[in-house]
Amino acid sequence: MKSNRRKFITTTAALAASTIAASAMPSSDYQKDEFPVVHHVFFWLKNPGSIEDRDKLVAGVKTLAKIETIKKIKVGVVASTEKRDVVDNSWAVSELMFFSDLAGQATYQTHPVHLEFIKNCSHLWEKVIVYDAVDA
Repeated sequence: MKSNRRKFITTTAALAASTIAASAMPSSDYQKDEFPVVHHVFFWLKNPGSIEDRDKLVAGVKTLAKIETIKKIKVGVVASTEKRDVVDNSWAVSELMFFSDLAGQATYQTHPVHLEFIKNCSHLWEKVIVYDAVDA
């Protein structure tokens, strides 16, 4: 009886441990993001050497986080990474936003906070490029 009980406990513990380990491993299947719509914007400053203008633009972009349809936002500046032909580091500030759906991204475009950002900060940039994508 003790032998069967001990065998049962050992088998159950091993099975539980392997289940936990398997669930912790990343899945080899591609899984779509919970926020499948991506809006990535790059800004070039009118005064590219101005840290003050860059910081004003960064602060302005961060105000966009108040828009309820933006599920996640990242604001960045050029990283000091290796210089390669495929790397474009001519821009100054970027915003990377994630939305649940295209309707949320459309709401963002006409939202008063976004329009206020454009009004308050557009004098800082000379060029803007936008890349929009959805999960494939």
